[in-house]
Amino acid sequence: MADPNALVQAVASMQATHMVGKPECDVLLGQAVVYMCQAPKSVAIYVAMGAVRDCIRNEPTPPVPIHISNAPTKLMKDMGYLKDYKYTPDYTDPDEAKQEYLPVELKGRVFYTYKDLVKPTPNRPPTPNTW
Repeated sequence: MADPNALVQAVASMQATHMVGKPECDVLLGQAVVYMCQAPKSVAIYVAMGAVRDCIRNEPTPPVPIHISNAPTKLMKDMGYLKDYKYTPDYTDPDEAKQEYLPVELKGRVFYTYKDLVKPTPNRPPTPNTW
């Protein structure tokens, strides 16, 4: 769905229905139905998942970047595993901790582009454009 809050509404309605039971939960279910009907729809996630699936099936699997690869042995540390890894909690400014997580072969590849079809609200944080 184009509205990320739709899943929250559906799960909350299901949980409340389980806890309250019939007939009291009818209004909760009705609220969820109305929300889903009015929510903007999108197939962007299906398209993105298909693109990722095609990439996995049809292209060679690149290695995990060495700076984020686990280094359980001294040899691996000596070979550069985890060198220059930035542990985000160690940074007060998140921009200083930015690093590339995708393999070089996938750099710049966009599988999903976010389109904000939901009206912004004061409680809704900004969403990144691409993932």
